[in-house]
Amino acid sequence: MKLPAIESQVLIATFFQASMAVVYVMIAVLFYSIIKWYNKTLAITYFGFRMIGAGFLFLGIGFLLLLLWLSQSVLAVGQTDLLSVEIIAELLRQGRDIVNHIGMILPWSIGGFILYVCLFKMRIIPRYLALWGIVGSVLTFVATIILMLNVISLMDPFYFLLNAPLALGELVFAIFLIFKGFTPLEGKSNE
Repeated sequence: MKLPAIESQVLIATFFQASMAVVYVMIAVLFYSIIKWYNKTLAITYFGFRMIGAGFLFLGIGFLLLLLWLSQSVLAVGQTDLLSVEIIAELLRQGRDIVNHIGMILPWSIGGFILYVCLFKMRIIPRYLALWGIVGSVLTFVATIILMLNVISLMDPFYFLLNAPLALGELVFAIFLIFKGFTPLEGKSNE
């Protein structure tokens, strides 16, 4: 068990994952308030999927802390039944991977698809950015499904290749929003 030797790094990773989850929630709240001008039902659906994803992200923190606690406990009591501990540790690690890469990403990609379709139809960002987000969300959804079906692994380059368009697109979208912002909605409302 190597985790106790890097406890501070694990705790820092936990802090940043929690911070990321809080930011995800804040971004979802922001976009909900924008999408509801277009379609309240889609806004609620988008927000729901993003909250499910954020919930799984917070759950992943629990798995990481459980792994740390298990490794610290083994050091404290000595090596009793090392095989059992290794099995439990592997189950916790696999559980964390499933929570982070399936439980979180699947609803996140569905919410992203809804977001980008709405932004495309609302025309408040350039259409190429919205299309990039739509395609990237679909590719990430596909990557998550084939990961879930055990066709590929987390370390498979194809998994990274399928996720790269959305990751890059979201960075470009964030930079665009920082420098350009949205096109005004001009008082349009579908409430």
